[in-house]
Amino acid sequence: MRIGVVEDDDGVADALMDALEANRITAQRMSRGGDLLIRHPDFDLILLDLGLPDMDGIEVLRRLRRISAVPVIILTARDDERSVVRGLRNGADDYLVKPARMTELLARVEAIRRRAARARQTVSTTTREFGDLTIDLAGRNISVAGEAVPLTTKEFDLLAALVDNPGTATSRQQLMDQVWGDTFVSVSKSLDVHMTALRAKLGRPARIETIRGFGYRWIG
Repeated sequence: MRIGVVEDDDGVADALMDALEANRITAQRMSRGGDLLIRHPDFDLILLDLGLPDMDGIEVLRRLRRISAVPVIILTARDDERSVVRGLRNGADDYLVKPARMTELLARVEAIRRRAARARQTVSTTTREFGDLTIDLAGRNISVAGEAVPLTTKEFDLLAALVDNPGTATSRQQLMDQVWGDTFVSVSKSLDVHMTALRAKLGRPARIETIRGFGYRWIG
């Protein structure tokens, strides 16, 4: 796995680079958001600070999501709820507040690595159709009424988990385990934010039924 570290603080960046390389993870550092927008194809995952010298990290993320679905973990000192929600809504796969425990960061990176490995093992070209909604699970593409709908990595993973068992109730815990990896690094708020965004993008709110106190069900 190749990780891009977007961090303008030399001390923080050096600590991150040392920890990643000690765990046999190839890492390259950038100090500006503009550098990431140019070099994003070089990486399998991005660690993104929000306080960057050339532009705000949320704007970097917003621009990145127009051209790439590479997984992004926001790593920042901003711990207010508004920043967390903005980061997740604009396409971040995870959000960690500095100073982050290195063991937790590495666990989240490993969860993404495992999901990527499982995705590479999937060679089928299964396509699911629900009315005017077409989902290519292998190609990770979706269209509604013939129009392509861009989803973030997490949004598509949530959708895939739901349509895999249409009509079957799926618990919040199952979704967090499947989409975010190990339960102990899962964040319930992330599920809510991504589910809201997914429903809005699909424009078919009746397809995803909320089961109060339990989870969700895909209505096929």
